Amino acid sequence: MTGERLVRLFRNGRNQALRIPRDLELPGDAAFLRREGNTLVVEAVALRSNLLNLLATLEPIDDEFPDVDAKLEPLDDPRL
Repeated sequence: MTGERLVRLFRNGRNQALRIPRDLELPGDAAFLRREGNTLVVEAVALRSNLLNLLATLEPIDDEFPDVDAKLEPLDDPRL
């Protein structure tokens, strides 16, 4: 089973903690944790470093990007 799960929060000394169910375990022994509003996002370190390693192997793009705003109407000036 994967996806959303209800877990219990508990205290571990002065820290709040939770147990990660076996079917949701992350690889490795470290993770990145960040808050997005009321959501906590846990990201495996291995996943992020693999992406960074992949990006480091790519060649720079020399093509010029198109002007995607060229045919758009100007934005209205908002009143704050």
